[in-house]
Amino acid sequence: MALRTLRNSPMTVQSAAPRVYGYARVSSAGQAESGLSLEEQTRRCAGRALENNWTIAHTYVDAGVSGSIALAARPEGARLLQVLRPGDQVIAAKLDRVFRSALDASETIASFKQRKISLHLLDLGGDVSGNGISELILTILAAVAEFERTRIGERIADAKAAMRHNGLHLGGSRPFGWQLGEHVGPGRTRRLVPDPAEQQALATMQTMRMGDASLMTIRDHLRAQGFSISHQSIAKILARQTNGAAA
Repeated sequence: MALRTLRNSPMTVQSAAPRVYGYARVSSAGQAESGLSLEEQTRRCAGRALENNWTIAHTYVDAGVSGSIALAARPEGARLLQVLRPGDQVIAAKLDRVFRSALDASETIASFKQRKISLHLLDLGGDVSGNGISELILTILAAVAEFERTRIGERIADAKAAMRHNGLHLGGSRPFGWQLGEHVGPGRTRRLVPDPAEQQALATMQTMRMGDASLMTIRDHLRAQGFSISHQSIAKILARQTNGAAA
């Protein structure tokens, strides 16, 4: 009876030490710029583990890997993510050693928290995935990440608009009024070649709209000329023309 009680005691489960992993990274120039070498990062991770009476099972080290690369796309970072399971502890010296941006950090920390994996970032005070301070850090990171996401979207939109303005097409369906010409560079970018019939249709759209014709009226007029087009598409085309970009 006593033996069965001992085997079923929750104390034997709680006494199991967590699996602990370290992570360190430097880029080719990052080591000199930050002054935080791989050895120093590893030493700090080991020190924090010692404070908690933990033993680091393995320290994953990405040497010569740019911080612009996401953790999951780094050789050792990917291996670390593959071995993690609920209850594990991950220690890193600095936020910027692990993540490429606040957006990357926010999403990964939220994922860790959901999976019950603890992440200790020593420059932020320790565990950023479990206590009250971590909630504040995560909120701040999420706000910064949202700002980054918006700015990235704006930059992409601006780049596409600029390329359309210069007669280039980045990919996807061709804009009304143009045909796709030769490729420019190694990617999907192609030159835009004016389509005479559709260019005339564009001029008709503008003229009729300036004359207060409704989108439906313009649509019906163009359909009568053989163009398969919706009034929603006409609205988008006219809006793009107003902004000075290819339709």
